[in-house]
Amino acid sequence: MGEMSSFQLGVIGALFLSVASSVSIVICNKALMSNLGFPFATTLTSWHLMVTFCTLHAAQRFNLFENKSIDIKTVMLFGILNGVSIGFLNLSLGFNSIGFYQMTKLAIIPFTVLLETVFLKKQFSQKIKLSLFLLLVGVGIASITDLQLNFVGTILSLLAIATTCVGQILTNTIQKRLNVSSTQLLYQSAPFQAAILFVSGPLVDQFLTNQNVFAYKYSPIVLAFIVLSCIISVSVNFSTFLVIGKTSPVTYQVLGHLKTCLVLAFGYTLLHDPFTDRNILGILIAIFGMGLYSYFCTQENKKKQADPLECQMKDKEDKPFLAHEKEGHEVKSSDKNSIV
Repeated sequence: MGEMSSFQLGVIGALFLSVASSVSIVICNKALMSNLGFPFATTLTSWHLMVTFCTLHAAQRFNLFENKSIDIKTVMLFGILNGVSIGFLNLSLGFNSIGFYQMTKLAIIPFTVLLETVFLKKQFSQKIKLSLFLLLVGVGIASITDLQLNFVGTILSLLAIATTCVGQILTNTIQKRLNVSSTQLLYQSAPFQAAILFVSGPLVDQFLTNQNVFAYKYSPIVLAFIVLSCIISVSVNFSTFLVIGKTSPVTYQVLGHLKTCLVLAFGYTLLHDPFTDRNILGILIAIFGMGLYSYFCTQENKKKQADPLECQMKDKEDKPFLAHEKEGHEVKSSDKNSIV
């Protein structure tokens, strides 16, 4: 019971850190890009990852966590995949309307459920699917304003969805199968993510904005917001790996839509963004869907704990925000250092 309580507190802390840091960085970046005219999102993300790696490297040198060797092929492919997914998401935003981009983000949940069902043989009950449907409807009502389609934008959105889903599933799978922590995985993969974005970021940004990041005139206030954004990004990147490792990719996406609702609310209160009855209705429906999702997952998890034999025969289903889970479970694998 003590271990369960400790793990539950760890999950709550990870979720809180993820929400707080993500909402903070969205507000910071919105001020940086919209108010201060710094539009280089992909390049900024590469700086985020480099600062994250440097921070973790310093922490490792001070023995704040133990580095664990992972097969270089696994780490390299995983890091490149995550870097490419960020690039596709930014390109999708550049080629599509805001409404279609929001649809792209919403599509990540059902696509993740489909991939986990087909390839990982996970089972999602009808109640779970219903709660996810209500969540997606709510976020759609709250955030989608227009749907302008074009061929290139649609292809980029499909690529963004596929790479994001696979990357998040691998984040969970690698941590579980290779028995590595979120910190260890992020530390080893961050250099590859940063490298792919550092090379491609300026090109992607120039293609989307017709501006050169190296020719931009950096004022002191812009530099201050860039530094602040990079500092917050350490918590964002760390909490992302932590939440996916402790819960699941689907739960992380559900949490992501909670952040969307909070960003809309904070944007209205702090930045005086326009806010309508439709936004309020959508947020309420989304929150109701999140509540149902967490409740149904908790109930199903309790049933599994009550039947240990069935729990051993079936894969773990999607875990809720406050789900209980035992740490240190053993996973059989022919090679503990590689899943590729």
